[in-house]
Amino acid sequence: MGKPSILLVPGSFCLPEFYTQVLEPVSSKGYEIKGLHLPTVGLRAREGRQGPAPTMYDDAAFIDKAVEEFADQGKDVIVIGHSYGGVPISQCGKGLSIKERQQQGKSGGLVRLGYMTCLVPPIGGTAVSVLSKAPSENQVDMPTDEKGWMLQAQPEKTAATILQTIPAEEGTALVWKFPKHSAVSFTNELTYAGYKHVPVSYLFCEEDLCIPPFVQREGIEIIEGESGRKVDVTSIKADHCPNWSATQAMVDWIVDVAEKTQKDTV
Repeated sequence: MGKPSILLVPGSFCLPEFYTQVLEPVSSKGYEIKGLHLPTVGLRAREGRQGPAPTMYDDAAFIDKAVEEFADQGKDVIVIGHSYGGVPISQCGKGLSIKERQQQGKSGGLVRLGYMTCLVPPIGGTAVSVLSKAPSENQVDMPTDEKGWMLQAQPEKTAATILQTIPAEEGTALVWKFPKHSAVSFTNELTYAGYKHVPVSYLFCEEDLCIPPFVQREGIEIIEGESGRKVDVTSIKADHCPNWSATQAMVDWIVDVAEKTQKDTV
């Protein structure tokens, strides 16, 4: 079997181009990797989209479509989520695992989920139910407009929570580039636990203030409890956004996950 293909699911308020500095080095290693622009993320800085704000389920369906496109080409697929992305990647994948597709007489399929300092709810849980576990001083104001789109209203405070390991002015400038994000997506309950059905890797960020270590550990325990399998955990000294603050460590982790997955599927 050839190298697996990789789909990267950004966090809330995040565009796929925020991960270019990660995608390009991974691609240079010979991996097909694509960053997704989730329906719940606006189109450009500090803006939403036309029409009703999409749901987390819309994100999951969007991810499923991308997985299926790769799988229908006979490719093994790894889906990696960051932050909020942990919720829709958990919701996605029903009927798309390589085992399920083999039973349908099809090749290719979802072979692994990767969580990068993620929100991991149990069935019935939501993004906001996990986020609310963080200390109140590390929670930021995200007002919602009349169309249901949230805005990072305090870029300086947000940067101090998600990018505290880089200079404040650099982090703040990055947060000013954030689009709006759908508010309802944070309240949609998980109805399918995809992490029960495929192996899981986790990039544990020890200095994350947004999803603190104890919350990350709870998420790992949920996965292990539901799946009956150990999670492959890699721990790094990084804040909430290693795509900017610990880029090489994130690249190394993705490549390592891909190499392990290829060996496991030979």
